[in-house]
Amino acid sequence: MNEELEKRIKKVIAKKFGEDLVGWFEQEMRELPWRESRDPYRVWVSEIMLQQTRVDTVIPYYNRFMEQFPSVEALAYAPEEDVLKVWEGLGYYSRARNLQSAVREVHESYQGIVPDNLKEISSLKGVGPYTAGAILSIAYGKPEPAVDGNVMRVMSRILSIDDDIAKPASRKKFEAAVRAIIYEENPSYFNQALMELGAIVCTPTSPSCFLCPVQSHCTAFAEGTQHELPVKSKKKAAKTVELLTVIAENNKGKVLISRRPEQGLLANMWEFPSFERTPGLNAGQQMTDYLQSDHEVEAILTEEKWMTQDHIFTHLVWKMQVGRLNVTNEPVLTEQMKWVDQAEIEKVAMPVSHRKIANAWKESTEKGTEK
Repeated sequence: MNEELEKRIKKVIAKKFGEDLVGWFEQEMRELPWRESRDPYRVWVSEIMLQQTRVDTVIPYYNRFMEQFPSVEALAYAPEEDVLKVWEGLGYYSRARNLQSAVREVHESYQGIVPDNLKEISSLKGVGPYTAGAILSIAYGKPEPAVDGNVMRVMSRILSIDDDIAKPASRKKFEAAVRAIIYEENPSYFNQALMELGAIVCTPTSPSCFLCPVQSHCTAFAEGTQHELPVKSKKKAAKTVELLTVIAENNKGKVLISRRPEQGLLANMWEFPSFERTPGLNAGQQMTDYLQSDHEVEAILTEEKWMTQDHIFTHLVWKMQVGRLNVTNEPVLTEQMKWVDQAEIEKVAMPVSHRKIANAWKESTEKGTEK
C-alpha cells in the first residue's frame, strides 16, 4: 500500500466514515429475506446465490431453497438432483454443487456448525475470500473484509484507487483497504452497507453522488473523477458455438433426454440430446446420424428447424437449432438417458435453454391433443 493511499485511509477513518456509513444503513437498509436472521447457514446460502446474480432474481430462489433445505442437515442429506432442481434457472450450477459439498463437510466434520474462523471456513469447497468474509462478518460479527465487485467500485471512488479491478491481484489491495477502515463496532452492518451502497447509490455508470451518505468522504467526488472509476479492463469476447438439439419422440409420446457429464459446464443436468454442428452439412441428416451413432436410436426427421434458442453464458454463446424426430425403434438406453412424458420432464433439473425448449414442446403437444 503506497503512502498516498495510507493518507486517504487515515483521513476517512478520522472523519468517521464507518459511523456515517453504518448510520445510513440502519435507516435505509432494504428488507431482504436473508437479513431476517444471522444464522450463518442462511447467510452462506444467500451469499452464494448472490454471486453474479441480481438481488431481485435471488429472492424467490432463496425462499424456495430455504423452505426445502432449512438447515445444514437438510441440505447435507438431500439428493443432488433435488438441489439442482430448486436451483434451476439461477445459473452457475457449480455454485450449488460446491455449496452442498461444503455443507456436507460442515455436517460431518464440524457437528453441523458453520466454522467461525477464517482458516476453517476458507478450507470449505467454494468458499473464497469474499464468501468467508461475508459469513464471518455478517453472521459472527468478525472484522473481516468482504470484497466483491460492488465494494471494489465503492472503495475505488472513496479512496481514488485506480488499480484494474478485473485483475485478481487488485483484490488484495482493496481487501487491505477495507480491513484498515472496517467499523469494528459493527462489522456486519459495515460490510452490508458497503455492498448496499454499491448496489443502489454508487452504481457503475450513473452514481447518485448527491444522495450518497458518505459523499463528504469521497476522494473521487471531490476530484470529479467518479465517472472514471473504477478502472476495469474489458473481457474477451464470448465464443459462439452452433449446436443441433434433438426432440426425439417415441410412439408413446415421450421424449428422449440425456444427462450431462459429472464434470464441466452444467454438470449432471438433464437436456435434450445436443451436439456441435458440422458446418456445410445438412442439419437434419446430422441429427439422425447422431442419434444412430451415439445412442443407437433410429428416427425419422419431421422438422429440421422446429425452433431456435440462444443462450448466453459469461464466456460462451450457444446458438441452438432444434429439430423434431419420430423414433422408430426401441433402443436400450444407458443410465444417462431416459424417456420422459410431459409430467416427468417437469421434475428433472434442466438448463434454462433446454427448459424453454421443453416448455415449447409441451405447449405444441397440448395444442396437438386439443385438435
